[in-house]
Amino acid sequence: MNKINKIKLVFSITILVLVGSCTKDDNFKIPDTSISEPEIPQNQITTFKAIKSLYEQAVNGGNSTIVITDDVYLEGYVVSSDKSGNFFKELIIQNKIDDSNPDNDPRLGFKIDVNQSNLSDIYQFGQKVFIKLNGLTIGEMNGVITIGKGDAINVKQIQATEFKDIVIRSPEVLEIQPKIVSLEDVTEADENTFVQLENMQLNRFELGATFASESFDEFDGLRLLESCDSGIQVIMQTSTFSDFKSLLVPQGKGTVTGILSRDFRDEFNVILPLSSTGVNLDSTERCDPLEFSCGIAESYGSENLFFEDFESQRNNRLIEGNGWTNYIEVGTEGWEAWSSTSTNASLGRSARFQSASSGDIKNVGWLITPEINLDTQDGETLRFKTSNSRADSSFMEVLVSDDWDGTETNITLATWKILADGYVVKDSDSFVTWFNSGNVDLSCLSGTIHIAFKYTGGDKESFDGVYELDDVSIDYTN
Repeated sequence: MNKINKIKLVFSITILVLVGSCTKDDNFKIPDTSISEPEIPQNQITTFKAIKSLYEQAVNGGNSTIVITDDVYLEGYVVSSDKSGNFFKELIIQNKIDDSNPDNDPRLGFKIDVNQSNLSDIYQFGQKVFIKLNGLTIGEMNGVITIGKGDAINVKQIQATEFKDIVIRSPEVLEIQPKIVSLEDVTEADENTFVQLENMQLNRFELGATFASESFDEFDGLRLLESCDSGIQVIMQTSTFSDFKSLLVPQGKGTVTGILSRDFRDEFNVILPLSSTGVNLDSTERCDPLEFSCGIAESYGSENLFFEDFESQRNNRLIEGNGWTNYIEVGTEGWEAWSSTSTNASLGRSARFQSASSGDIKNVGWLITPEINLDTQDGETLRFKTSNSRADSSFMEVLVSDDWDGTETNITLATWKILADGYVVKDSDSFVTWFNSGNVDLSCLSGTIHIAFKYTGGDKESFDGVYELDDVSIDYTN
């Protein structure tokens, strides 16, 4: 580990404070008159953007943290609350956008690591605070920028004996309005900020789940939410120590409000509600896709109707031949052959969809089997294997259609149903492992069908995950 940079911050002019969220300047709570406005010179106040830039410079220089050594202060607003137990020994603060000034900093937020519980008794939601940065360390914990004490490697907690002298309260308290964001537009700048996701619902396979009191919830409950507008998914994370852990997650459609963050291993985005009231999925309507299900067969037959292991394909070229239709619906990328012996190795040669570096806002690609006639044999089943690499909000679906005519023009006009029984790798699964779909029973269908493997993503860090597919097999008993 390189030596830690000691960067001298020199501010010779007054810097206007660019703190913020989508807040309403004329919408204040009653200030706490027991608190005096701290006397901090304007020329000692820095911005979120400046601090993030310093941290990024340190990382680019080979360091994992940076220590601030000058008398500067960061002004922000508290957007977390530990009243309901979903936050513990941390404050989330964010800046404020002046909508009349398009050159202002982008919306940003930081986590403050404090060895003190019940912080909401001291710092109200929406309260303005000044962080005395001299001697503090800027680094990363669980994938988000964090401020605390520390050394050249780690950010450590600000201790209970000193935090009030470091996180200095103002009597000003604002009514913070969440920023309304679309999952496909989320960037790093939205991390550690108060956001609202609209037209969301709990994934249909998790209906009836509590927030965080299932038998498999060890530290946090991770519940899969999905957008009714785009189908993009995100994890809602709730602590098993929260006071609403045993409540059922609402089963309708609506809004989810909370702090956008990253999971413990920094593998995917999560949203953390401040309390159960932030999860307003109260509409009786849902937007579940059409589904097909015959269940899972105990075994697959000894005869094969269709098989593809992609070994005959050419690396980094579009999948072709063997009856496949490789259709690019949106963007410039399609399903390609891929071979790797690295940590996340292929199975010899596999099919892969990767939207990173495509330059496309959105990528949608279909890999569709040739026509499968189900009337000439019995006991048909489908098997396949999937893997991914930090998929984040990108996703893959397996679909079946019995009315597609085989032309690319009519792919999106045909009726496609989700193959509900086939297991597709989740973003929360290990990115090294290949997962078996199970023996998906097709025997309750008849006529001719096509099966499609559909990828949705885009060239954005939170949307550019990689999905791999291999060993597609349709078998029958006679």
